[in-house]
Amino acid sequence: MKQKLALVNGKIYTEYQIYDQHALLIDGDKIAGIVPQHDVPGNFQVIDVQGANICPGLIDLQIYGTADDLFSAELTVESIHRIEQNLLKQGCTSFVLCLATNTLELFKEAIRVFEKANPKVALGLHLEGPFLNAAKRGAHPAELIQKATVDLLKSVVEGNEHIVKMMTVAPELTSQDCIDYLNENGVLVTAGHSAATFKEATEAFDNGIPAVTHLWNAMSPLHHRDIGLPGAAFNHDEVCASIIVDGIHVDFEAVKISKEMMKERLFLITDAVAKCDKGIYQHVFNEDHYTMPDGTLSGSALSMLKAVENCVKKVGISLDESLRMATLYPSRLIKRNDLGNLNSGSVANVIVFDQDFKVQSVVFQGEQII
Repeated sequence: MKQKLALVNGKIYTEYQIYDQHALLIDGDKIAGIVPQHDVPGNFQVIDVQGANICPGLIDLQIYGTADDLFSAELTVESIHRIEQNLLKQGCTSFVLCLATNTLELFKEAIRVFEKANPKVALGLHLEGPFLNAAKRGAHPAELIQKATVDLLKSVVEGNEHIVKMMTVAPELTSQDCIDYLNENGVLVTAGHSAATFKEATEAFDNGIPAVTHLWNAMSPLHHRDIGLPGAAFNHDEVCASIIVDGIHVDFEAVKISKEMMKERLFLITDAVAKCDKGIYQHVFNEDHYTMPDGTLSGSALSMLKAVENCVKKVGISLDESLRMATLYPSRLIKRNDLGNLNSGSVANVIVFDQDFKVQSVVFQGEQII
Protein backbone atom coordinates (compact mmCIF):
# COMPACT_ATOMS: atom_id res chain seq x y z
CA MET A 1 0.00 0.00 0.00
CA LYS A 2 1.37 3.40 -1.00
CA GLN A 3 2.25 5.82 1.78
CA LYS A 4 0.85 9.33 1.67
CA LEU A 5 3.01 11.69 3.74
CA ALA A 6 2.78 15.42 4.38
CA LEU A 7 5.88 17.09 5.86
CA VAL A 8 4.82 20.27 7.63
CA ASN A 9 6.23 23.03 9.87
CA GLY A 10 9.56 23.30 8.07
CA LYS A 11 11.32 25.44 5.49
CA ILE A 12 11.14 23.73 2.09
CA TYR A 13 14.00 24.22 -0.40
CA THR A 14 13.56 23.13 -4.00
CA GLU A 15 15.32 24.49 -7.06
CA TYR A 16 14.97 28.30 -6.76
CA GLN A 17 12.00 28.35 -4.38
CA ILE A 18 11.88 28.49 -0.58
CA TYR A 19 8.53 27.78 1.05
CA ASP A 20 7.39 28.65 4.58
CA GLN A 21 4.05 27.60 6.04
CA HIS A 22 3.71 24.96 3.34
CA ALA A 23 3.56 21.17 3.25
CA LEU A 24 5.52 18.79 1.06
CA LEU A 25 3.22 16.03 -0.16
CA ILE A 26 4.61 12.56 -0.91
CA ASP A 27 2.37 9.97 -2.58
CA GLY A 28 4.04 6.59 -2.86
CA ASP A 29 7.46 6.94 -4.46
CA LYS A 30 6.74 10.33 -6.06
CA ILE A 31 6.47 13.94 -4.94
CA ALA A 32 2.80 14.95 -5.13
CA GLY A 33 3.35 18.69 -4.72
CA ILE A 34 3.86 21.58 -2.31
CA VAL A 35 0.71 23.18 -0.87
CA PRO A 36 -0.18 25.63 1.92
CA GLN A 37 -0.28 23.79 5.25
CA HIS A 38 -4.01 24.33 5.63
CA ASP A 39 -4.61 22.57 2.28
CA VAL A 40 -3.13 19.17 3.22
CA PRO A 41 -5.61 16.51 2.07
CA GLY A 42 -7.21 14.50 4.84
CA ASN A 43 -5.84 11.16 3.65
CA PHE A 44 -2.18 12.19 4.15
CA GLN A 45 -0.21 11.29 7.28
CA VAL A 46 1.06 14.59 8.70
CA ILE A 47 4.67 14.69 9.97
CA ASP A 48 5.72 17.78 11.94
CA VAL A 49 9.41 18.48 11.30
CA GLN A 50 9.50 21.12 14.05
CA GLY A 51 11.07 24.00 12.18
CA ALA A 52 13.75 21.98 10.36
CA ASN A 53 14.87 22.32 6.74
CA ILE A 54 13.36 20.12 4.03
CA CYS A 55 15.19 19.60 0.73
CA PRO A 56 15.73 17.05 -2.04
CA GLY A 57 18.01 14.13 -1.28
CA LEU A 58 21.67 14.99 -1.90
CA ILE A 59 23.54 13.69 -4.98
CA ASP A 60 27.23 12.70 -4.93
CA LEU A 61 28.82 11.97 -8.32
CA GLN A 62 32.14 10.80 -6.86
CA ILE A 63 32.49 8.63 -3.79
CA TYR A 64 34.60 5.52 -3.20
CA GLY A 65 33.16 4.16 0.01
CA THR A 66 32.08 4.81 3.59
CA ALA A 67 33.13 3.67 7.06
CA ASP A 68 35.19 0.48 6.50
CA ASP A 69 33.88 -0.24 2.99
CA LEU A 70 36.15 0.81 0.13
CA PHE A 71 34.43 -0.73 -2.87
CA SER A 72 37.58 -1.39 -4.94
CA ALA A 73 39.07 -3.41 -2.06
CA GLU A 74 35.84 -5.17 -1.15
CA LEU A 75 34.14 -6.10 -4.43
CA THR A 76 31.02 -7.64 -2.99
CA VAL A 77 27.28 -7.14 -3.20
CA GLU A 78 27.21 -6.71 0.56
CA SER A 79 29.77 -3.90 0.41
CA ILE A 80 27.64 -1.93 -2.06
CA HIS A 81 24.56 -2.38 0.08
CA ARG A 82 26.37 -1.25 3.24
CA ILE A 83 27.66 1.84 1.42
CA GLU A 84 24.13 2.59 0.26
CA GLN A 85 22.68 2.31 3.76
CA ASN A 86 25.41 4.47 5.28
CA LEU A 87 24.94 7.18 2.69
CA LEU A 88 21.17 7.21 3.10
CA LYS A 89 21.65 7.92 6.80
CA GLN A 90 23.85 10.88 5.81
CA GLY A 91 21.13 12.29 3.55
CA CYS A 92 22.76 11.22 0.27
CA THR A 93 19.99 9.51 -1.71
CA SER A 94 21.75 9.21 -5.09
CA PHE A 95 25.41 8.60 -5.83
CA VAL A 96 27.81 7.36 -8.49
CA LEU A 97 30.22 4.85 -6.98
CA CYS A 98 33.81 5.61 -7.97
CA LEU A 99 36.79 3.39 -8.75
CA ALA A 100 40.29 4.84 -9.05
CA THR A 101 42.93 3.71 -11.52
CA ASN A 102 43.25 -0.06 -11.45
CA THR A 103 43.46 -2.98 -13.83
CA LEU A 104 40.73 -3.24 -16.43
CA GLU A 105 40.08 -6.74 -15.09
CA LEU A 106 39.20 -5.28 -11.70
CA PHE A 107 36.89 -2.76 -13.38
CA LYS A 108 35.13 -5.57 -15.21
CA GLU A 109 34.72 -7.53 -11.97
CA ALA A 110 33.33 -4.39 -10.27
CA ILE A 111 30.80 -4.04 -13.08
CA ARG A 112 29.69 -7.66 -12.62
CA VAL A 113 29.30 -7.18 -8.86
CA PHE A 114 27.42 -3.92 -9.34
CA GLU A 115 24.97 -5.56 -11.73
CA LYS A 116 24.42 -8.45 -9.33
CA ALA A 117 23.83 -6.04 -6.44
CA ASN A 118 21.13 -4.22 -8.42
CA PRO A 119 21.55 -1.15 -6.20
CA LYS A 120 18.78 1.42 -5.72
CA VAL A 121 20.76 4.37 -4.32
CA ALA A 122 23.85 3.99 -6.52
CA LEU A 123 23.16 5.22 -10.04
CA GLY A 124 26.19 3.58 -11.64
CA LEU A 125 29.98 3.58 -11.66
CA HIS A 126 32.45 6.42 -12.17
CA LEU A 127 35.77 5.13 -13.48
CA GLU A 128 38.44 7.65 -12.46
CA GLY A 129 41.23 6.27 -14.60
CA PRO A 130 43.28 4.55 -15.84
CA PHE A 131 43.34 6.98 -18.81
CA LEU A 132 45.01 9.81 -16.92
CA ASN A 133 48.24 11.82 -17.07
CA ALA A 134 50.87 10.21 -14.82
CA ALA A 135 52.36 13.67 -14.19
CA LYS A 136 49.17 14.54 -12.27
CA ARG A 137 48.41 11.11 -10.85
CA GLY A 138 48.04 12.04 -7.17
CA ALA A 139 47.41 8.77 -5.33
CA HIS A 140 46.89 6.80 -8.57
CA PRO A 141 49.71 4.28 -9.27
CA ALA A 142 51.77 5.33 -12.29
CA GLU A 143 52.33 1.75 -13.45
CA LEU A 144 48.59 1.24 -14.05
CA ILE A 145 47.98 4.46 -15.97
CA GLN A 146 47.64 3.93 -19.71
CA LYS A 147 46.59 5.65 -22.91
CA ALA A 148 43.00 5.17 -24.02
CA THR A 149 42.06 3.46 -27.26
CA VAL A 150 38.58 2.79 -28.56
CA ASP A 151 39.21 -0.95 -28.24
CA LEU A 152 40.22 -0.63 -24.58
CA LEU A 153 37.15 1.51 -23.88
CA LYS A 154 34.91 -1.00 -25.64
CA SER A 155 36.33 -3.82 -23.52
CA VAL A 156 34.93 -2.08 -20.44
CA VAL A 157 31.90 -0.15 -21.68
CA GLU A 158 30.32 -2.33 -24.35
CA GLY A 159 27.27 -4.06 -22.92
CA ASN A 160 27.70 -2.19 -19.64
CA GLU A 161 26.39 1.22 -20.70
CA HIS A 162 23.69 1.00 -18.04
CA ILE A 163 26.38 0.72 -15.34
CA VAL A 164 29.39 2.77 -16.51
CA LYS A 165 27.96 6.27 -16.15
CA MET A 166 31.06 8.46 -15.82
CA MET A 167 34.73 8.36 -16.75
CA THR A 168 37.54 10.76 -15.83
CA VAL A 169 40.23 11.13 -18.51
CA ALA A 170 43.19 13.42 -19.18
CA PRO A 171 41.95 15.31 -22.25
CA GLU A 172 45.42 16.13 -23.59
CA LEU A 173 46.19 12.40 -23.85
CA THR A 174 42.79 11.17 -25.04
CA SER A 175 41.97 11.14 -28.74
CA GLN A 176 38.77 12.58 -30.15
CA ASP A 177 37.56 9.19 -31.36
CA CYS A 178 37.73 7.96 -27.74
CA ILE A 179 35.74 10.95 -26.49
CA ASP A 180 33.21 10.44 -29.28
CA TYR A 181 32.86 6.74 -28.42
CA LEU A 182 32.14 7.52 -24.76
CA ASN A 183 29.62 10.22 -25.63
CA GLU A 184 27.88 7.99 -28.16
CA ASN A 185 27.49 5.34 -25.46
CA GLY A 186 26.09 7.63 -22.80
CA VAL A 187 29.18 7.86 -20.60
CA LEU A 188 29.64 11.29 -19.02
CA VAL A 189 33.24 12.28 -19.77
CA THR A 190 34.99 14.51 -17.26
CA ALA A 191 38.50 15.97 -17.40
CA GLY A 192 40.84 15.29 -14.52
CA HIS A 193 44.30 14.19 -13.39
CA SER A 194 45.47 16.30 -16.28
CA ALA A 195 48.33 18.60 -17.26
CA ALA A 196 46.27 20.16 -20.06
CA THR A 197 47.10 23.67 -21.19
CA PHE A 198 44.36 26.26 -21.43
CA LYS A 199 44.16 25.65 -25.19
CA GLU A 200 44.05 21.84 -24.87
CA ALA A 201 41.38 21.96 -22.17
CA THR A 202 39.23 24.49 -24.03
CA GLU A 203 39.37 22.41 -27.21
CA ALA A 204 38.32 19.34 -25.22
CA PHE A 205 35.38 21.23 -23.70
CA ASP A 206 34.33 22.42 -27.14
CA ASN A 207 34.53 18.87 -28.50
CA GLY A 208 32.55 16.73 -26.09
CA ILE A 209 33.89 16.94 -22.52
CA PRO A 210 31.26 18.72 -20.37
CA ALA A 211 32.83 18.55 -16.92
CA VAL A 212 35.96 18.71 -14.75
CA THR A 213 36.81 16.28 -11.93
CA HIS A 214 37.61 17.79 -8.49
CA LEU A 215 38.58 21.30 -9.59
CA TRP A 216 42.12 22.35 -8.54
CA ASN A 217 43.21 18.88 -7.45
CA ALA A 218 45.61 16.88 -9.64
CA MET A 219 45.62 19.28 -12.58
CA SER A 220 47.62 21.98 -14.31
CA PRO A 221 47.78 25.13 -12.19
CA LEU A 222 46.21 28.52 -12.76
CA HIS A 223 49.38 30.29 -13.93
CA HIS A 224 49.53 33.81 -15.29
CA ARG A 225 51.21 32.67 -18.52
CA ASP A 226 48.96 29.64 -19.04
CA ILE A 227 45.83 29.43 -16.93
CA GLY A 228 45.59 25.69 -17.51
CA LEU A 229 42.62 23.46 -16.79
CA PRO A 230 41.16 25.61 -13.97
CA GLY A 231 41.31 28.73 -16.14
CA ALA A 232 39.73 26.91 -19.06
CA ALA A 233 36.88 25.82 -16.79
CA PHE A 234 36.42 29.37 -15.49
CA ASN A 235 36.37 30.90 -18.97
CA HIS A 236 34.07 28.37 -20.64
CA ASP A 237 30.36 29.14 -20.98
CA GLU A 238 29.04 25.63 -20.39
CA VAL A 239 31.54 23.26 -18.76
CA CYS A 240 30.77 22.24 -15.17
CA ALA A 241 33.20 21.27 -12.40
CA SER A 242 33.00 19.30 -9.19
CA ILE A 243 34.81 20.55 -6.11
CA ILE A 244 35.72 19.04 -2.71
CA VAL A 245 34.80 21.56 -0.02
CA ASP A 246 36.60 20.19 3.03
CA GLY A 247 39.18 22.98 3.41
CA ILE A 248 41.95 20.42 2.84
CA HIS A 249 41.69 19.45 -0.81
CA VAL A 250 40.87 23.06 -1.69
CA ASP A 251 41.29 26.13 0.50
CA PHE A 252 37.97 27.78 1.28
CA GLU A 253 39.18 31.03 -0.33
CA ALA A 254 39.83 29.12 -3.57
CA VAL A 255 36.30 27.73 -3.34
CA LYS A 256 35.03 31.30 -3.01
CA ILE A 257 36.90 32.39 -6.15
CA SER A 258 35.73 29.29 -8.03
CA LYS A 259 32.13 29.95 -7.12
CA GLU A 260 32.36 33.57 -8.18
CA MET A 261 33.77 32.52 -11.55
CA MET A 262 31.62 29.46 -12.29
CA LYS A 263 28.37 30.23 -10.48
CA GLU A 264 25.82 27.49 -11.31
CA ARG A 265 28.44 25.41 -13.15
CA LEU A 266 30.16 24.44 -9.88
CA PHE A 267 28.80 21.49 -7.89
CA LEU A 268 29.76 19.50 -4.81
CA ILE A 269 31.23 16.02 -4.48
CA THR A 270 32.78 14.33 -1.45
CA ASP A 271 35.51 12.23 -3.11
CA ALA A 272 35.19 10.31 0.15
CA VAL A 273 37.10 7.10 0.72
CA ALA A 274 37.17 4.58 3.55
CA LYS A 275 39.81 3.24 5.89
CA CYS A 276 41.58 0.39 4.12
CA ASP A 277 44.74 -1.61 4.77
CA LYS A 278 44.72 -3.94 1.78
CA GLY A 279 45.01 -3.71 -1.99
CA ILE A 280 46.38 -0.81 -4.05
CA TYR A 281 44.71 1.99 -2.10
CA GLN A 282 45.57 1.72 1.58
CA HIS A 283 43.85 4.79 2.97
CA VAL A 284 45.00 6.00 6.40
CA PHE A 285 42.59 8.19 8.37
CA ASN A 286 44.30 11.39 9.42
CA GLU A 287 41.98 13.38 11.73
CA ASP A 288 39.68 14.76 9.03
CA HIS A 289 40.93 13.32 5.72
CA TYR A 290 42.69 10.28 4.27
CA THR A 291 46.22 9.80 2.97
CA MET A 292 48.21 6.98 1.48
CA PRO A 293 50.87 5.46 3.79
CA ASP A 294 53.47 7.79 2.23
CA GLY A 295 51.41 10.85 3.16
CA THR A 296 49.90 11.55 -0.28
CA LEU A 297 46.41 13.05 0.04
CA SER A 298 44.06 10.32 -1.14
CA GLY A 299 40.47 11.23 -0.29
CA SER A 300 38.13 13.12 1.95
CA ALA A 301 36.13 12.17 5.02
CA LEU A 302 33.27 14.44 3.96
CA SER A 303 29.58 13.78 3.81
CA MET A 304 27.54 15.75 1.28
CA LEU A 305 25.67 17.56 4.05
CA LYS A 306 28.99 18.54 5.66
CA ALA A 307 30.11 19.94 2.30
CA VAL A 308 26.91 22.00 2.20
CA GLU A 309 27.55 23.20 5.77
CA ASN A 310 31.11 24.20 4.85
CA CYS A 311 29.83 26.18 1.87
CA VAL A 312 27.50 28.10 4.18
CA LYS A 313 29.77 28.58 7.19
CA LYS A 314 33.25 28.69 5.64
CA VAL A 315 32.70 30.07 2.14
CA GLY A 316 29.73 32.37 2.69
CA ILE A 317 27.40 30.81 0.13
CA SER A 318 23.70 31.01 1.01
CA LEU A 319 22.01 27.82 2.21
CA ASP A 320 19.66 27.64 -0.76
CA GLU A 321 22.53 27.99 -3.26
CA SER A 322 24.70 25.51 -1.34
CA LEU A 323 21.85 23.01 -1.51
CA ARG A 324 21.52 23.54 -5.26
CA MET A 325 25.23 22.68 -5.57
CA ALA A 326 24.43 19.32 -3.95
CA THR A 327 21.12 18.61 -5.69
CA LEU A 328 20.00 20.60 -8.73
CA TYR A 329 23.36 21.15 -10.43
CA PRO A 330 24.61 17.54 -10.33
CA SER A 331 21.17 16.30 -11.44
CA ARG A 332 21.36 18.64 -14.43
CA LEU A 333 24.76 17.30 -15.41
CA ILE A 334 23.55 13.69 -15.41
CA LYS A 335 20.27 14.73 -17.08
CA ARG A 336 17.99 13.41 -14.34
CA ASN A 337 15.09 15.85 -14.13
CA ASP A 338 13.36 13.55 -11.65
CA LEU A 339 16.14 13.95 -9.05
CA GLY A 340 17.52 16.96 -7.20
CA ASN A 341 14.20 18.76 -6.87
CA LEU A 342 10.83 18.49 -5.13
CA ASN A 343 8.68 19.05 -8.21
CA SER A 344 5.45 17.12 -8.64
CA GLY A 345 6.24 13.76 -10.24
CA SER A 346 9.89 13.67 -9.17
CA VAL A 347 11.28 10.75 -7.18
CA ALA A 348 10.38 11.16 -3.50
CA ASN A 349 13.94 11.44 -2.17
CA VAL A 350 13.81 13.95 0.68
CA ILE A 351 15.94 14.87 3.67
CA VAL A 352 15.10 16.84 6.78
CA PHE A 353 17.96 18.46 8.68
CA ASP A 354 18.13 20.91 11.57
CA GLN A 355 19.90 24.25 12.02
CA ASP A 356 23.06 22.39 13.12
CA PHE A 357 23.11 20.40 9.87
CA LYS A 358 22.16 17.17 11.60
CA VAL A 359 19.99 14.76 9.63
CA GLN A 360 16.61 14.30 11.30
CA SER A 361 14.80 12.25 8.69
CA VAL A 362 15.35 10.68 5.27
CA VAL A 363 12.69 9.60 2.80
CA PHE A 364 13.96 7.38 -0.01
CA GLN A 365 11.67 6.60 -2.92
CA GLY A 366 8.73 7.45 -0.69
CA GLU A 367 9.80 5.25 2.23
CA GLN A 368 10.83 6.87 5.49
CA ILE A 369 14.28 5.43 6.26
CA ILE A 370 14.99 7.42 9.43
